[in-house]
Amino acid sequence: MAEIVNMPKLGFDMQEGQLVRWLKKPGDPVKVGEPLAEIESDKATIEVEAYVEGTLLQHLVNENDWVPIGAPIAVIGQAGETVDPAALGVVQPAAEKGAEAAPSTPQQKPASPAPVAAPKSGNGDGLPDGVRASPLARKIADEQGVSLSRIRGSGPGGRIVKADVEAHQEGSMGAPAKTAPAYAPVQAGAEDETIPTPRIRSRIAARMIESKATVPHFYVTTEIDMGAALDLRKDLNARRADDDRLSVNDLIVKATALAAREFPNLNSSYNGDTIIRHGRINVGIAVALDEGLINVVSRDADITPLTVMARSHREMIARAREGKVKPEDVEGETFAVSNLGVYDVEHFVAIINPPAAAILAIGSARQVPIVKEDGTLGVGRRMKATISADHRVTDGAEAARFMQRLKEILEDPLRLLM
Repeated sequence: MAEIVNMPKLGFDMQEGQLVRWLKKPGDPVKVGEPLAEIESDKATIEVEAYVEGTLLQHLVNENDWVPIGAPIAVIGQAGETVDPAALGVVQPAAEKGAEAAPSTPQQKPASPAPVAAPKSGNGDGLPDGVRASPLARKIADEQGVSLSRIRGSGPGGRIVKADVEAHQEGSMGAPAKTAPAYAPVQAGAEDETIPTPRIRSRIAARMIESKATVPHFYVTTEIDMGAALDLRKDLNARRADDDRLSVNDLIVKATALAAREFPNLNSSYNGDTIIRHGRINVGIAVALDEGLINVVSRDADITPLTVMARSHREMIARAREGKVKPEDVEGETFAVSNLGVYDVEHFVAIINPPAAAILAIGSARQVPIVKEDGTLGVGRRMKATISADHRVTDGAEAARFMQRLKEILEDPLRLLM
C-alpha cells in the first residue's frame, strides 16, 4: 500500500520549509533510511529520509517550493502501483480563475471536515500566492481583506509577519504606522562587497532581537576549578580510541544536566499565565558554522551515560557542519550551553534561545595563579561560567544556587560517571 512522505519539522518554531532538491526520482527504488530530498529551513539543510521500503511513485511538490510542515511531499509504494491522491488524503486544489496554470502543492486532509488550503506556486517560485508570509499574517490579511502583495515584510528574508499587517492597517486608517529603524540604511561603496543575507543569519537576527526585547535577562558568573575534571578526562581518554574521546564540553553538558535536575525552574519555559516545567532535560549545544550558528540537542542528558552522550554529540555536530542535520538533532531543547573555550575566551554572556529559560556561557579552562588553603601560592586550572536566565521564571538566588551546584559537580567529577 502506498505511503505518504510529509514535510518534517526542523525545530519547534518551524512553520514551512523549502524543498531544495529531489535526490530520488519517480520509479527509483528506496530503502529505509535512504535520503529522498534536501529540505532547507531557517535553521539548516536536512535530508528527508524514507521510513518505508519500496518505490518512489510520485513527487507531490516541485524543487524550490515552500511547503508547510506536515504537508505531503511524495508517495512511496510498490513498483507499478497506481497512485490515488484522494484515497491517500491528499487534496489537489484547482487553479484560481484567471490565474495562469502552475504546479501547486497538495496538502493532506486534516482531522476536521474542512480541508486546509494548500500553498500555490502562482508565480513559479513555490511561494503561496507569490508572497512570503507567516500563516498568522495570511489569516489576518484574509480576514481584513488586505492584499499581502502591498505589504513590505520585516521578517527573515523579507517575510511578512503579523506586525507588518497590523502596521499596514494602521497606516491605511491614518494612524501612525510602525516604522522601520531610525537609522539610515548603509550605502555600499565601490570597494564594499554586498552579499545576500543567508537564511540562517536572518533567522538568528530575528530570534536574538525577539529574545533580548521580550525576555528579561540577568546573569550570574562563577569560577570553577577544572583540575580534577581535566584529569578525569585525560584518564578516560587514555583508555579510548582516538576517534571516540570525550571532550571538555561533554563533561560540561553532563554536569549542566545533573544540576538542572535539581532546579526545575531553570529547565522550564515561560508561557504567559503558566510556566511549563519540562519533564526531560534536553541540553542544546551551540555549534558554529560558516554561515551562522545552530544548536544540536543532547536528549535526556541527565540520565544518558557520559560515553554514550559523547558519541552522540560527536555525530550530531559532524552532521551540523556537513549541513545534514536530522530533525531530531535540533528539536526539544530545554536548556543550552555555549562554549567558546576553544577560542581562548575568558568570559562572555550568551543570549537565551526561547522558549528555553536559560543558557550557560563557558570560557576557557586556564592555568592561573591561585592562593591555596594554607595561604601559599600555586598554579590552578580555572574556568569561568556565566548563566543567562529568564527573570520571569527564576531569580538571582536560585540561579546562584544552580551555579554552586554546577561547580560542585565539576570539581568532584566522578559524579559525572554515576
